[in-house]
Amino acid sequence: MGTVQTREFVVEGPVIKVGDNIDTDVIIPARYLVYTDPSMLAKHAMEPLIPNFLEKASKGVILVAGRGGFGMGSSREQAAMALKAAGVKAVLAESFARIFYRNAINNGLPVLVVPGVSKEVNEGDFVRINVSTGEVLVNNGQKVLRARPITGMALEILISGGLLEYVKSRETLNQG
Repeated sequence: MGTVQTREFVVEGPVIKVGDNIDTDVIIPARYLVYTDPSMLAKHAMEPLIPNFLEKASKGVILVAGRGGFGMGSSREQAAMALKAAGVKAVLAESFARIFYRNAINNGLPVLVVPGVSKEVNEGDFVRINVSTGEVLVNNGQKVLRARPITGMALEILISGGLLEYVKSRETLNQG
């Protein structure tokens, strides 16, 4: 009997911390939904909460949030697109709204549920996340947290860079 091969997917970066109850209107205000260009959406990501968010996030960051279903509110796909385009490599939170969670995966943005993350991780900490195992190392292992890992097709979608790229890669395999 063969063994199942698990592909690793690791992201890392400094933390930008936000609070509880971060809804889609905070992530990308409704007045910017007329835009479809991710770089334009990125300019306005988290604007109501952190006006200079793009400047802070552009080199690649991990966003850490608390409770209250991060991404709750409308089902706007632009919320995940805006965060990713702004430089967010992953979002760690104590809970996510289901539709935001799926929109994030479909857009290639890792989102992991980490119990207690808002108390254990601080602004500016450096975090290394193994998305496929759920291991979260804070400040080179000074703390180790456990997230719910992302596996299976959702992991393959993330590794591909999003649902569209995943589908394209599957079509290429099937044509070969």
